[in-house]
Amino acid sequence: MQRRHLLALAPSFLAAPALAQERVVNIYSARHYDTDRELWEGFTRGSGIRVRVIEANVDQLLERIRAEGANSPADILVTVDIGRLARAREAGVFQPTRNAMLEARIPAHLRDPEGHWFGFTTRARVIMYDKAQGLPAGFARYEDLAKPELGQSVLVRSSGYIYNIGWTASILAANGLPATEAWARGIAANLARPPSGGDRDQIRAMLAGQGRLAIANTYYLGLLHISPRAEERELAGRVGVLFPNQAQGDRGTHMNVSGAGIIRNAPNREAAEAFLEYLSGPAAQALFAGGNMEYPVVADAVVHPFLRGLGEFRQDPLSATTLAANMPEALRLMQRAGWR
Repeated sequence: MQRRHLLALAPSFLAAPALAQERVVNIYSARHYDTDRELWEGFTRGSGIRVRVIEANVDQLLERIRAEGANSPADILVTVDIGRLARAREAGVFQPTRNAMLEARIPAHLRDPEGHWFGFTTRARVIMYDKAQGLPAGFARYEDLAKPELGQSVLVRSSGYIYNIGWTASILAANGLPATEAWARGIAANLARPPSGGDRDQIRAMLAGQGRLAIANTYYLGLLHISPRAEERELAGRVGVLFPNQAQGDRGTHMNVSGAGIIRNAPNREAAEAFLEYLSGPAAQALFAGGNMEYPVVADAVVHPFLRGLGEFRQDPLSATTLAANMPEALRLMQRAGWR
């Protein structure tokens, strides 16, 4: 993933007088994927509206928007994970948007009920294993990760990382506080090593025999599969995927969401709404799915063949608002449980 520094791009927003009448949408993006450039370019080709982008992490972007105040040139904030979208909403960054197309195309549980933000892609948080070893007998649910008989075989990144906070928030919604804290203690007891690195590091450690089960988002495995490096493609081919909690009556697999919303003082409000509509359309959904190996949120969008090959699965329909509300307590209980 190629990153461009926030300050390096800042001058592009200082438009000269000659460009004052130019049709433009200004995007602050916490997604740092080269393939997103194709999304921006596709919008310009189809609409004639120029896209200007500043990239940084979400905290930097929120601080910039706060400092700019009513004079901020930002029209759109794009970021990953419900926790970060919720943080932006709580900070008063977004304005509500009522849009029939977006509300028809994007499932209700993947957007803010008042239209402050909309989800455009998802990633399943799954359990990965070495195909040569297979899964432990009877293993089928997230809850099974805490079973004492599993032993020290679980590989997962730090509890403080946003993906794990959201995942645990979904467990909390399903099972309540005492059971979820007991589950987190079981995770801490079953760790194969102290949490270290990102999701791809858990996959590599699992294949190197440092643990038996790796917790990771599906798009990381997909990116290994399409990597230009043969050794990474070979690693991806060795990994099996369990979509947990799929039994009849169970809740389904937890999903992360990547989304966007219109900034409170957006100077190009009409262009910003057109951009959100574009992200829900077939061309953009195909780019999300094919370029960054994410699941599109629109029902009729095409899923990448590699992801289709992982199998059909039921998604946890937990509403984003419930998930976001549970995240602070989820982090606290993980810390109390000793999962660092």
